Amino acid sequence: MEVIKDLPEVFEEFAEQRKNSFLAVKTLKDKGIPVVGAYCTYFPKEIAMAMGAATVGLCSTSDETIPEAEKDLPKNLCPLIKSSYGFAKTDKCPFFYFSDVVVGETTCDGKKKMYEYMSEFKDVFIMELPNTQGEEALKLWKSEIIRFKEYLEKKFNVTITEDDIRAAIKEENSVRRSLKGLYSVMQNDPAPITGQDLFKVLYGSGFKFDRSAIPAEVDALTAKIKAEYAEGKMLEKKPRILITGCPIGGATEKVIRAVEDNGGVVVTYENCSGAKSIDKLVDEDNPDVYDALARRYLNIGCSVMTPNPNRLELLGRLIDEYKVDGVVEMTLQACHTYNVETLAIRRFVNEKKGLPYINVETDYSQADIGQLNTRIAAFIEML
Repeated sequence: MEVIKDLPEVFEEFAEQRKNSFLAVKTLKDKGIPVVGAYCTYFPKEIAMAMGAATVGLCSTSDETIPEAEKDLPKNLCPLIKSSYGFAKTDKCPFFYFSDVVVGETTCDGKKKMYEYMSEFKDVFIMELPNTQGEEALKLWKSEIIRFKEYLEKKFNVTITEDDIRAAIKEENSVRRSLKGLYSVMQNDPAPITGQDLFKVLYGSGFKFDRSAIPAEVDALTAKIKAEYAEGKMLEKKPRILITGCPIGGATEKVIRAVEDNGGVVVTYENCSGAKSIDKLVDEDNPDVYDALARRYLNIGCSVMTPNPNRLELLGRLIDEYKVDGVVEMTLQACHTYNVETLAIRRFVNEKKGLPYINVETDYSQADIGQLNTRIAAFIEML
């Protein structure tokens, strides 16, 4: 990617990255490179990277395959789980099709049971994720990371050394730093770009198999945005919105559009596809690589954790750093952990931060777009 390209073109390249990678994953397989698929931010990808595998997030954000999934799963289950299973069952996800193993984790009850059914037609490795974040939980998670390493070694007949893991940690930390550098441009007021364009890069970068190429591309993009901002190219001043809640992507991008079509700008995302997955780095100075990985991944503030202070810590920091005017929480129907936690988030935003908050509950259909627009427009007007 050349720095001279126009910003819209660069954003579109990232937006198309997922589709382009459908072809790239076959090329990897033809070269004999293992592919490890995953669904969750807790997946310690550095272990798979250390053996030279490509890692990829699997399809799970469209209602296209939900009717097929509902033949096996309850209708009142979270759409993300139904979509994940539907794409797997129908073989409509090239990433799933070409994955040698799918790594699951015991985040929520629905996913745990779904992985049981998925394992009937795919190699699935389940990591036992603790739902607390104390020292005992850390011991368990560290042992799970080591067990995952040993599984890969046995399955692919390879040796994964600690030096290999250290190199992978450095590489992935470099990606995180660059992406953090990119989304920090939104601290400017007025914002330099739309939240939709920011999201295209954050989301699209997850589908680039050559992780080492990402920092240079993203840093060049960040530099170009800053240079254009200095020249006076920016959005008009608008209410600044933080989006939190369930993972955003695919069908749920309708929430971003609802904010930005109705006079707001999304300046930061606390969700898995935003700050949550790149905020914390792995400690490169920790002599115990497994402890370093365990600490970094276990500290992610997902609603499956109880208690969950790390989510509030990150949320509070983003609200302050991005000068947020209001918080929109997007929860998926039947996502019980996030739906129950909306009370804690509302209290935190309203009482601790003195800001307006709205929760919108949705699914992967497009049937509620009118209602979403009405509610979010009223919320933004109030700001």
